[in-house]
Amino acid sequence: MSGTPYVPPCLEDPKTGVASKDITIREDPLIRARLHLPKLETVNEKPQKLPILVYYHGGGFCIGSAFSLFEYQHLTTLVAEAKILAVSIEYRLAPECPIPAIYDDCWEGLQWVASHSADGGAAAAKEPWLADHGDFQRVSVAGDSAGANIAHNVLMRAGCDPLLGGTKISAAYLTHPYFWGSEPIGSEPKTGLDKALSHVIWTFLYPTAKDGIDSPMVNPFAAGAPSLAGLGCGRLLVSVAGKDRLRHRGLKYCEAVKESGFKGEVEVVEVEGEDHAFHIVTFEKESAQVLIKRLAAFLNKSC
Repeated sequence: MSGTPYVPPCLEDPKTGVASKDITIREDPLIRARLHLPKLETVNEKPQKLPILVYYHGGGFCIGSAFSLFEYQHLTTLVAEAKILAVSIEYRLAPECPIPAIYDDCWEGLQWVASHSADGGAAAAKEPWLADHGDFQRVSVAGDSAGANIAHNVLMRAGCDPLLGGTKISAAYLTHPYFWGSEPIGSEPKTGLDKALSHVIWTFLYPTAKDGIDSPMVNPFAAGAPSLAGLGCGRLLVSVAGKDRLRHRGLKYCEAVKESGFKGEVEVVEVEGEDHAFHIVTFEKESAQVLIKRLAAFLNKSC
């Protein structure tokens, strides 16, 4: 997503009607977010309540932005289709910000959202869109590529640490998740895994990671990794692309979650003939629009 231009928020997107605005979650160090709100319907003069999606953008931990053109196009389309309130977290990037701190930023962003629930405390009055329109019985987490890796790590933490106000994550989806490791999976080549971009980026950005490329943060199948039964969500969907080098890792992840004893539902969506993050970088394609509709249906499944 390098070179993708910044897109300012607007009160009504001309294509989708979605409103957006930028807010600051924390000043120092800085964490921001972009909120996306679909056109609302007036029902008995009461604020319309919407499912909430907390979203983490991709970009290999070091590029990309919640304010980029690609993410704006993707999320406004998804928000209009699913009729949800999306909060896209603008976390700090590596290498200036170490990778573990990126996970902390994204956890803090989720906790900030949860703080707006009825029992979340004084922070509930800070952001009217969340306080007025957020349905905290329907909170989901999602991400693409490195953002999907972040979402996985946030979900593992949510399985151990409570969210403010007793908020629960009802569902989560990971599109083309960034997982890697030292041993091949599926039809991956038996040699050269350390030359793959996913390996090079991780080891360059996080050279001090315990167990290196087999850290459970990037390799959830590594020996000694926490059980995936601990994922803190009720339903999970993983999407993979047929031409994506990370495809086998995503499919293995689904299998491992199912075999772990995870109590929720697990779904997989495989799109043949497409490459990594196609639904974002070429979001206007029919295949991308079909996937976005599938993700919207998943988010609304429990509604």
